[in-house]
Amino acid sequence: MQRFRPYVLPVAILLGLLLHRWCAALSFLVPFIIFTILLLTFTAVDLRRLKMKILDVWLMLFQVVVSIGCYLLIRLFGGNETIAEGVLIGVLCPVASSVAVISCLLGANRATVTTYTIAGNLMVALVAPVVFSLIGHHPEMSLWQSFLLMFTKIGSTLALPFFLALALQLWLPKANAFIARYNILGFYLWATALLLTLGQTIDFIFLHGQGNWANIAWLGGLSLLFCVVQFGCGRLIGRRYGNHIGGGQLLGQKNSAFGIWMANTFLNPLASVFLAFYSIYQNVFNAYQMAKTKKK
Repeated sequence: MQRFRPYVLPVAILLGLLLHRWCAALSFLVPFIIFTILLLTFTAVDLRRLKMKILDVWLMLFQVVVSIGCYLLIRLFGGNETIAEGVLIGVLCPVASSVAVISCLLGANRATVTTYTIAGNLMVALVAPVVFSLIGHHPEMSLWQSFLLMFTKIGSTLALPFFLALALQLWLPKANAFIARYNILGFYLWATALLLTLGQTIDFIFLHGQGNWANIAWLGGLSLLFCVVQFGCGRLIGRRYGNHIGGGQLLGQKNSAFGIWMANTFLNPLASVFLAFYSIYQNVFNAYQMAKTKKK
């Protein structure tokens, strides 16, 4: 099966484009798939030994400072609000829950990647409600309601598999080892989640893109630019701490499904197009990296 692995992501992207209506109808399955991926990831690493490192701090600072800074700069120079929001959500969006799957195949340290998956998502849950409340799309929603909504969304897909894996490691180590043995299945589950998420967003573009093609073109172009910037800056930051692969993936690989949900809930829904394009770009790049790694 390993020789077919580099082709899984391009096929998932192509099917997402062709079967977008079916994918949109089945998108309710994505949270359950992500839950399973995280459980497989968490059981494969000793959760009791995870600890934050200075690399994690720099990556989080990049997300917060660059996302807010770019939003303010675009608005300061008269840029479109929807485009500014697309860039904001595209940079602030948390790391993909399944980042360990690709990162470990490329050679990154699983413990480092797992630590930032947890810390990075929690950071966004704290920062995002404050940022969204300042933008003011939903004045009827209090800051506390925003926090609660964000933590509920993150907790259902992140906290539950974390505590379940921790319980298995503490009290049922043999069951934990059995599940961890099949962690490679996370890659194929991730490809399935990618297929459904892409299809759902492409369906959204077809339904709501009429009359907004200029904004969509800008969002698509800027999405490509920031995909390059975030993977590149992540690798530069990571190289300083001896983990350029992990740094690039942790900063560049986004939880597009969660980001699209945030845009639809708190911002102009059209801003989610940024992450729709981003999801395509990041996975094409990951497919290229996997093919290159396999060739080596």
